Amino acid sequence: MKLVKLIANLGYGSRKDVTQMFRAGRITDAEGQVLYADDVVAHENIRVDDEPLDPPPGLVLMLNKPLGVTCSRKDPGRVVYDLLPPRFNVRTPALSSVGRLDRDTTGLLLFTDDGALLHRIISPRAHVAKVYEATLAQDLRGDEGALFGSGSLMLESEKEPLAPAQLEVLGPRHARLTVTEGRYHQVRRMFAATGNHVETLERVAVGALTLGELPLGEWRALEADEVAAVFMPPTAG
Repeated sequence: MKLVKLIANLGYGSRKDVTQMFRAGRITDAEGQVLYADDVVAHENIRVDDEPLDPPPGLVLMLNKPLGVTCSRKDPGRVVYDLLPPRFNVRTPALSSVGRLDRDTTGLLLFTDDGALLHRIISPRAHVAKVYEATLAQDLRGDEGALFGSGSLMLESEKEPLAPAQLEVLGPRHARLTVTEGRYHQVRRMFAATGNHVETLERVAVGALTLGELPLGEWRALEADEVAAVFMPPTAG
């Protein structure tokens, strides 16, 4: 792919805009040498305004989503795409969130422009584990682990019972819950079915991929081994 088209597809501007960037000497190689539109250069050696070129298609990002932000492009309030560079919103192919976290849930949210990967992660057949930590309004009763793990819990308005989920008690009102489905407000509704209320909820892992040291509201691109970790069982603790 020609450099003009590549850089335009990554959202840096129209082809006309990118052509002007070349003419202005804003596109260089890693050594600072000015590049021209017909040059052949490895992606990782391209710089725009002295910054590395954004990753090519096949991009997977991890965001530590804060409170009050919606997983939407059209919500009138603040949306997750506001936390990413504006050019990410106009990349080709488009960048999309992998599933959703509701406005009042924080934590690990993935984005990708790889449609096949997105569907592989969210497919019910993949059984990708999602790990949440919840703080609760009331003390745990003690039977929640058996109930959630039974595979018989029916949520209100649902026609099929939930798949077995794993509960780890972290404190009287603090629990870690691992689910392999993605039903609407599932974790909150599961605790509601026991007469409890979730006060705070954070997704801390998807498969074996964790947030690590990623600060709240920040994002980073993932390496191939980290993407592969999504399909692995969560690590203990």
